[in-house]
Amino acid sequence: MSVAHTAVTPQVSGAEQAGPCGEDDCGVRDVLDRIGDKWTVLVIVELAKGIRRYRELQRAIPGISQRMLTVTTRRLCRDGLVERTVYATVPPQVEYALTDVGHSLAETIARLADWSRDHKDTMAAARERWDAEHPDDAER
Repeated sequence: MSVAHTAVTPQVSGAEQAGPCGEDDCGVRDVLDRIGDKWTVLVIVELAKGIRRYRELQRAIPGISQRMLTVTTRRLCRDGLVERTVYATVPPQVEYALTDVGHSLAETIARLADWSRDHKDTMAAARERWDAEHPDDAER
């Protein structure tokens, strides 16, 4: 006969602790809304390499317009992920750098990139199986 252990505390994941994301105050949804656009992650990845001037960022991110880079960097500064420093030169020199919070997000993005590389082939195989089993599926 074994002794039953009744003082077990169930482990709860961070996602479960956060509560349902149908709520208006869902932190996950807010973050994904802010970083889920076409350019934000690319700017963060570039700034993770070090301090960059505006034109350096623009050259390093193919296809980003001046307007979109300005909008993106302003949003990142507003959210406390990026720090903007203006030097009183002629013309003015502007540099962008990740804050500590921005660096922590960059680390998370790097882990996501690692995960995507690790599972790319598995996901491609799953898509092929799905497509073969569901030839009329409009989602492709």
